[in-house]
Amino acid sequence: MPATKAYAAHTATTPLEPWTLDRRTPKPHDVAIEILYCGVCHSDLHFARNEWGMTVFPVVPGHEIVGRVTAVGDHVKKFKVGDLAGIGCLVDSCRECDNCKEGLEQYCSGGAVFSYNGYERDGSGITYGGYSKAIVANEDFVLHISDKLDLAATAPLLCAGITTYSPLRHWKVGKGMKVGILGLGGLGHMGVKFAVSMGAEVTMLSHSPSKEADAKRLGAHKFILTSNEEQAKSVTGYFDFILDTVSAPHDYNFYLGMLRTNGVMVCVGVPPEPAALHPISLIFGRKSLGGSLIGGIPETQEMLDYCAEHNIVSDIEMIRMDQINEAYERLLKSDVKYRFVIDMASL
Repeated sequence: MPATKAYAAHTATTPLEPWTLDRRTPKPHDVAIEILYCGVCHSDLHFARNEWGMTVFPVVPGHEIVGRVTAVGDHVKKFKVGDLAGIGCLVDSCRECDNCKEGLEQYCSGGAVFSYNGYERDGSGITYGGYSKAIVANEDFVLHISDKLDLAATAPLLCAGITTYSPLRHWKVGKGMKVGILGLGGLGHMGVKFAVSMGAEVTMLSHSPSKEADAKRLGAHKFILTSNEEQAKSVTGYFDFILDTVSAPHDYNFYLGMLRTNGVMVCVGVPPEPAALHPISLIFGRKSLGGSLIGGIPETQEMLDYCAEHNIVSDIEMIRMDQINEAYERLLKSDVKYRFVIDMASL
């Protein structure tokens, strides 16, 4: 394929800037996609600034990718030129371990290959993500996108969507259950939409009074201001399930106290430091604290189909590619409702 325009970070302390990369010529089972929109995930910022200490520079972030198929390999059966398609956080896995065979490629024992800052399994180099004009991936890791939904607002479903959908599905959230969504941001707003659509009674848990109106607009039935002692006390032992989307330091014990007997709290946010957890918070009530990472390819496709059926997309703010550094600064201030999406026509 010809050289592809992109935006890359070259060091942890310099802004993202225009760069050119080479995408591989499609192999027999590959799909080439013209990227039309790419969502901006907070992990993009972490990698661009090497905040997790694992970035290989230059890095081209972006794993909420939607676009149109421009070429397919000779043996591709799942896609044809002109199809809408998406790529999320994964572009390969070992395909052989128990997790892969169960459609849980995100937990691949041999090491999943992520859409950017990952190592290709054939040793051909580093993966580069969606802040670019085109991408090539094996058809097994490419997803079908419905034309029923706004394409730009569909992009964040590839990470924010599946990250919240997967635990709600795994722990069988549904009618008659009382669900708390902790934090109203890129993940939290999707958690509200999904949990409501699944028939649960949904309560937004937030320390920001300004979030109440939006929580209700998104479908939340109740709002608890967690900094209000009286309101917080009113949901002691109340929830069957809490989805914790917060990536800032917070007290897990405080929220575990809101679970009823046998209740479960699942973390999808990643605070910067380890949390202090008292076993008493779990022992009294036989409660569980779990975690969840995106979803495998079958479940991600299921989620996309579910969204098409229930008319669910992300709330987005569209930006140009040259606004990405400004968007990162706003992301740090939580100044977005609720996901930036890059219009790749601007690159």
